Parts: sequence; structure tokens; C-alpha cells
Amino acid sequence: MTKKAWRLWRTYGVAATALFTTGIALGCVFSSPAYRGPVTDHFDGETFNNLDHKSPEGLGSFLKWQSRRERGPWRDLVAAEPGPPPPRRVIGEEIRVTFVNHSTLLVQMDGLNILTDPIWSDRASPVGFAGPMRVRPPGIRFEDLPLIDIVLVSHNHYDHLDLPTLERLQSACSPRVFTGLGNAELLRSRGIFGARDLDWWQRVEVAKGVWLISVPAQHFSGRGVIDRNTTLWTAFVIQGPSGRVYFAGDTGYGSHFRAARDRIGPMRVALLPIGAYAPQWFMKSVHMSPLEAIQAAIDLEATTSIATHYGTFPMADDGEDQPLEDLARALAKDRRLSPERFLALKFGEGRLMTKSDRHQ
Repeated sequence: MTKKAWRLWRTYGVAATALFTTGIALGCVFSSPAYRGPVTDHFDGETFNNLDHKSPEGLGSFLKWQSRRERGPWRDLVAAEPGPPPPRRVIGEEIRVTFVNHSTLLVQMDGLNILTDPIWSDRASPVGFAGPMRVRPPGIRFEDLPLIDIVLVSHNHYDHLDLPTLERLQSACSPRVFTGLGNAELLRSRGIFGARDLDWWQRVEVAKGVWLISVPAQHFSGRGVIDRNTTLWTAFVIQGPSGRVYFAGDTGYGSHFRAARDRIGPMRVALLPIGAYAPQWFMKSVHMSPLEAIQAAIDLEATTSIATHYGTFPMADDGEDQPLEDLARALAKDRRLSPERFLALKFGEGRLMTKSDRHQ
């Protein structure tokens, strides 16, 4: 073997072999059951795809990223007191959003308490001894949550579909759970019986006059190695008398934002991810940068946008504070959207959108 070949093997071959071996060992254990259903414009009978046909980078690009990583700084652990308990209900024209952590937000509107991608676990991982570990406690104590009526699960990645938290919610209040096609079977296998699958553009009435609509996102799915894209990732729109709330889940930037605006209407509130975007050459197809999140807010014609997916788990190469810093710089430079219309809430902070700011 030449020196060059040896260097290539040392960089890529060993890692690939380790990844392959680990994948075979763990893939069957942690993989989700695959969805089975008719062929559509985003399902070929076996796997799902994005509307813009943009796919995540492959194994070669992943190994290249791993071999050249330049991680931004993250604190080991941030000691922080939880925020105050949210109100029990919000009625009338007001909408209240509380940022818990990562993609977990409490949306209170039209008398409903809606929790998005809930995770109170210490790790976003199938095991307790490895995987991304949180750097700060959740902004709201689990015990201080109001009675949860509805849980939205955007896709089955571990930082968004956290089974221990969902099992705690099942024991505490048995909420209805809505998720993308194929994920309800996994949840039912763990005793979470109120789960229901939705396809893109499918809608269901969750309370009198309040509708939940599954809308496209640009991402991928998989909990193991052998279940890549066999269940659907999705975003959601909650539409009620108080207005429309858009929850993006996890997504790259694409035409799906404008599609949701055109088919459903302008959003009163948009919950948009801003983290895990570095390096952009690798992450761009599945995670938005803060600048792209601003464009998404404009596409959605959102009155108020709230940042998500940052500051909790080290998932990529952007540092702990970089998403917020880049968001502030982008808002200062891009005059199309004022900083008051794209908020980065503190952990545990709730923001009440009142009648006066509904049609700014």
C-alpha cells in the first residue's frame, strides 16, 4: 500500500469500517418500523423524498466533515434556574409561546396546550452513555407544565422524538400525538396509544374551529442505519380563531415555506430553527442558517417569528452562541424584517402575542 493510499485509509477507511460495523450491530435494534402505503409525489413505495428533491449529503461527505471538523465552543454545563410555570390556559385572541429548549415549545392558543418535539432527557440519543448531551437544563420543569392536550412530533430523530419524554407525557396526561407517516407505530409499541400519522397537506380538526395541518419540510428521517427515510418528516400549521401558528420542526430552506403560505395563508407566528447549520456545505440541505430562517419568515409572511433548535445540544459545528449572534447580525443587515419580528426567547421565557400585534 502506498503512503497516499495508507493516508486515505487511515482517514476514511477505518472510520467507514467502524461506522459500518456499529451500524450493523445497532441498526436493527434502534431502527423504526417502516411505513407502508401507496406511492405519492413524495413516497416511492419504500422511502420518502423532499419536494425539491434535495437529499442529505452521503457517507463520503459525512466522513470528510468528520475528518475536518472545526467545532465552535460549547460550555460543559450551564447552571440555570427554570422559568416560571406557564399559565394553565390561554383563551381569546391571544397566543402564548414558551421556549423550553431545542425544538420544544409550549404553544397556548384557543384554549389548547400544544407541545412541540418534547425532550426533557439529558441526551439526544438511543443510549444513556453516548450521544449529544444537553448543556443546560430545560427552561421549564416538566412538573410545571400545564395539562398538555396535543403533542406535535416533526420526525423521528432522537432530538425530536424522545421516547422517555413521550412516555412521561403519556403517564401524566395521555395527550393526542400527531406525527408524520409511519411514526405512530413506533409510539404505539412503547405504550403511547394516542398517536396518529399525518401525510403532507392532511388536516384534522383537533378542537371546535381549530385545525392541525401537516405541511412539507425539507429534511430526512432515521433512528438507525437501516431505516433511512422510511418514515415521514413534517412541519405543522395550527389554525384557529386566534390565527395560524407554523412549527417548522427541523428543515433546510426550500420552496415549502412559500407553498404553505400560498395554500394556507400568512402566519401569525412562525417557529423556525436557526441552529446546527455549520459547516453549511454539509448541513445546508437539512438545516437552515439564521439568514435562511429570516427568508423563511418572509416567505411565510409571519407577523412574529420565534427561533428554535439552538443552545441545547451540540449537534454540528456552530458554537453554542453562534446562531443567536448570526441571527442578530443578519437582522441588522437585512432591513426587510425588524428584530422585533424575529425573537430569540430565553430558556423558559414565554411571549404573549396580543390582539394589538396580530396584524402588524
